[in-house]
Amino acid sequence: MSRTILVVDDKSSVRLMLRDVLTEEGFRVVTAEDGQQALYAARQEKPDLILLDVMMPNMNGLDFIRTYRREQNTPIILLTARMEESDKVVGLELGADDYITKPFSMRELTARIRAVLRRTGGESGAALSDVLRCGGLSLDRASHEVILDGQKVSLTPSEFDLLDVLMTSPGRVYSRLELLERLQGTSFEGVARTIDVHVRNLRSKIDPDAANPRFIETVFGVGYRFKPEERSL
Repeated sequence: MSRTILVVDDKSSVRLMLRDVLTEEGFRVVTAEDGQQALYAARQEKPDLILLDVMMPNMNGLDFIRTYRREQNTPIILLTARMEESDKVVGLELGADDYITKPFSMRELTARIRAVLRRTGGESGAALSDVLRCGGLSLDRASHEVILDGQKVSLTPSEFDLLDVLMTSPGRVYSRLELLERLQGTSFEGVARTIDVHVRNLRSKIDPDAANPRFIETVFGVGYRFKPEERSL
């Protein structure tokens, strides 16, 4: 069954180009020209992934994310013509999973789309039935659910994958570049800041006390690690 991608851009030429290329790649494509149309389309079509322009009339991409993230955790890749790091960081903080700066190559875009869908769509195999547990926190790869102290935690796809990587090897320190490669499959500008934003967002949901984290520790000058579970004798 074809995966559905929602393309949101105020320029008709961009929408048509992306629709044609992605259709040839085997995707089902629906389009919208601003954030308001995108909300309606997303609610009706239930896309597997959203390609979202940032600068649009009526409702821009960032406002769309603010609204839509209260409803769904569908993966979002930002399409941005702006080069300022602050714009990209804001998008990531709001819940976007990745960004690509215009102009971009279709080869790079389709590679990023497939990488995100591989992470969020699941693959067959026994490993996906694994449930990772540590200190009141559990991560179920099959159901894509995270439970903290008996309560379900809503994570974006990138936050889920970041937690999965860290929980798989408690005590191991991952550099920012290693984490970026695990999440994105490729490197791009703003590496350290991008991972820091994802970690900060994840911590706000499972580690609200940054001064005394239960789960994710910062190893200064190196990266991050998941704290091994302390066992009493």
